Amino acid sequence: MVFARLRHGLGRTRNRIAHALRRLGGDQSTEETLETLEEILYTADVGPLSERLLEEAEAELKSGALAHPRELPAWLEQRLAAAVRGPEDGRPLPPAEHRPTVTLVVGVNGSGKTTSVAKLVHWLQGQGRSVLVAAGDTFRAAAVEQLGVWCERAGVPMVRGAEGADPAAVAHDAAQAAKARGVDDLVVDTAGRLHTQKNLMAELEKVSRILGRQVEGAPHHVLLVLDATTGQNALQQARRFLESVPVTGAFLTKLDGTAKGGATLAVGEELGIPVLFVGVGEGLEDLEVFDPAEFAAALLAPRNEPAET
Repeated sequence: MVFARLRHGLGRTRNRIAHALRRLGGDQSTEETLETLEEILYTADVGPLSERLLEEAEAELKSGALAHPRELPAWLEQRLAAAVRGPEDGRPLPPAEHRPTVTLVVGVNGSGKTTSVAKLVHWLQGQGRSVLVAAGDTFRAAAVEQLGVWCERAGVPMVRGAEGADPAAVAHDAAQAAKARGVDDLVVDTAGRLHTQKNLMAELEKVSRILGRQVEGAPHHVLLVLDATTGQNALQQARRFLESVPVTGAFLTKLDGTAKGGATLAVGEELGIPVLFVGVGEGLEDLEVFDPAEFAAALLAPRNEPAET
């Protein structure tokens, strides 16, 4: 089921590399094979990792470790799966030693952060965990209202402040409420701040500090929401957030609408951040715990359709 959903979500990426993959099974020279592999990697937007994979493939082919180009797809699948990190032991957001477990959700405007918070809350409920949400995106009334609708549907309480209120104050009140109510998890939404604005990053640091004063070890998880359609630009966003808060994992959104699914690999390879979740649709259930092997298999699964242009 998970593999099928990933295959569907990665359809646009996979369609674009389908022709190249089929050519790998033909009678090609080493040079032609490497050119085809290069096309696959750059079409999928794998990024700087591409160069290293090309060098490794060339060495494997010339040494005879890969006897024929048709062995390359299976080799590539294994290497891509090894390149990206998933949740340790397959368990994203493990509970903290003492309740509540605090998860801070960060990301830029338009990344799908508010909807991702709703999906995350729904997933936590599915794990049998009670949840409280803090609506810290106080600069956008629409974001608070949207999150409120999701929380109401899910039957999850939400702490909110007045429009334009100090997000750190909302985080403080939510932490106090979470402790008083004995909930398992506190999920804190934050403003969709532009990663180029230092004052907004400073605000994010303040929210993190306030949470740490209220709950020991908080935030226990910092989940960075990244828009898959931005490809390698998502890495630049991630680097800026890493300068302000200790990001512990990534939530990749809009994987169903991108032709740049390979950028997922670069998050773990270049930044050392595990990808914990992927979004493959608009519904609450359209969230999958990330599995590197399933992702690589879904990305390279053969198809009969012509490549998308």
